[in-house]
Amino acid sequence: MGSGKSKVTITDVAKAAGVSNSAVSYALNGKPGVSEKTRKKVLEVADAMGWKPNSAAKALSVARTHTIGVVLNASSTLLGVEPYFMELFASVGVELEKEDYSLLLRFACDDDEALRVHRNWIAAGSVDAVMIFNVEIGDRRVELYRQHPEVPALVFSDSSVSGGLTTISSNDADGTREIVKYLHDLGHTHIARVAGPERFGHTYLRDRVFSEETAKYQMRYDCLHADYSPQEGRDCTERLLTLSQMPTAIVYDNDVMTVEGLHVAAARGISVPDDLSLISWDDSYLCTVAEPKLTALARHTPSLGKLVVPMLYALIEGKSVANKFEPGYRLIARDSTAAPSAE
Repeated sequence: MGSGKSKVTITDVAKAAGVSNSAVSYALNGKPGVSEKTRKKVLEVADAMGWKPNSAAKALSVARTHTIGVVLNASSTLLGVEPYFMELFASVGVELEKEDYSLLLRFACDDDEALRVHRNWIAAGSVDAVMIFNVEIGDRRVELYRQHPEVPALVFSDSSVSGGLTTISSNDADGTREIVKYLHDLGHTHIARVAGPERFGHTYLRDRVFSEETAKYQMRYDCLHADYSPQEGRDCTERLLTLSQMPTAIVYDNDVMTVEGLHVAAARGISVPDDLSLISWDDSYLCTVAEPKLTALARHTPSLGKLVVPMLYALIEGKSVANKFEPGYRLIARDSTAAPSAE
């Protein structure tokens, strides 16, 4: 037996190929982050030096965690009543189970804690990919995953705030236009909105298009921002209904705030829809059991898993994945909207 090296290392291959250690790691493990030309060169050099490609493939299969990570930064109070995430995670979870994948869900108390969890996952290789929600303009999570392409990220946001990461997005601009046109066609000239947090990219987009569309129809538009919680839905509705010129319609950015708006109107003796029309941005079971039933902009959340999970698998395989839109919104007119009463 000779006394020479018994095992070729990544550093050996990197020196011979004239690339960095990380480039070799990406190439040997089938991860994104290197060009096909570099990947081919690294595999050829590794094979010539005795690092067999089939060994790398075996190491890759062992390294897979079969886990998709999600870190949510939201209050337990909101998550307990907000149907959207439960519907989405149920839909995604059903599809993941077909390939023996799991959803790893962590909760963070603030943005710093969420970022710490993401950094730990990247360092430890704890997940094969992540899904990122409620993206802010200049979001630090986006920048983190841009710097670490070895862990692919699927961003639920408009592509304008995703920093080039792959996105799945709802068409908020078209949804906004549909709502404003619907209220305009009913005859409303003064509408209001209880929106989500201003820092979120999708809220910013909705804000802009609401302003543009109401200006186009020469409608007055008031907007207050909330945190999606029932309490802030109540508070913002109270404030809007104390205006000297009260709006004849209010749009809410989620269903739980809309239900609270309905309660506030009833407590004040304001008839819905005779005196005030209400619209929920998201449709859910809450909208159909409320009295009156709530007009809502519906999305296809329970079916999203069939769209989202193939995108995640393709990203994990290192493939280039195009940004996609969710199926389009549809406005479901129910009993909470009508033409404004004549003054």
